[in-house]
Amino acid sequence: MALKQISSNKCFGGLQKVFEHDSVELNCKMKFAVYLPPKAETGKCPVLYWLSGLTCTEQNFISKSGYHQAASEHGLVVIAPDTSPRGCNIKGEDESWDFGTGAGFYVDATEDPWKTNYRMYSYITEELPQLINANFPVDPQRTSIFGHSMGGHGALICALKNPGKYKSVSAFAPICNPVLCPWGKKAFSGYLGTDQSKWKAYDATHLVKSYPGSQLDILIDQGKDDQFLLDGQLLPDNFIAACTEKKIPVVFRLQEGYDHSYYFIATFITDHIRHHAKYLNA
Repeated sequence: MALKQISSNKCFGGLQKVFEHDSVELNCKMKFAVYLPPKAETGKCPVLYWLSGLTCTEQNFISKSGYHQAASEHGLVVIAPDTSPRGCNIKGEDESWDFGTGAGFYVDATEDPWKTNYRMYSYITEELPQLINANFPVDPQRTSIFGHSMGGHGALICALKNPGKYKSVSAFAPICNPVLCPWGKKAFSGYLGTDQSKWKAYDATHLVKSYPGSQLDILIDQGKDDQFLLDGQLLPDNFIAACTEKKIPVVFRLQEGYDHSYYFIATFITDHIRHHAKYLNA
């Protein structure tokens, strides 16, 4: 599958690149960012996937989070895809910021007119990794995943639905229980239909309850002054309760004074890179 390089910039001894390709799962052109640390010049490196939040493209994380220095030092290839298909000419795809374009919610849609393109779950867990493994110096056996908000939800469900696939998972202010929050109800009813039993397959709090898998060490940072926490969109307490019941270790850090923005992410990104490096470089 042909990759077209869009940009390349040297950063902390490595290269921050952006590529475009024709996605089979999403039936459109997709961009993704890849950071190749200096170590990638001489051998295969572990790979860490970042999933962004609502309205984001592949650009937000690579330009705002300040992750490069830690990724360079720990020798991690970091992949940051887009958050939805683009330009599919589906009626209503650009009408709201929390559904459609920029809001794929990392599910495989089952409803018309979304099901042809909106297959972000399969794109993130299957198509994109195959593309990365074939074209870049990565070790597929050493893969981890993290994300923010909608992308934190995405990271958690990808890890919980695929025991053993990811060495570690972490999230910033994830949407932990989407079947119960306004964002999740809107997205899931549109993409997955009105049968709410189908929604649970993409809800981290429900997935934890039936998680059969290997040990998973979860790190979550949440800003205490996050407006979306206060509005009941994120519901981390439900997820923590489910983890506690299943004896799945989760480190949940409520960070005083921090909000939902990339200023918050940038403050704690090095902790998260370290969390993953501990497992990826073991």
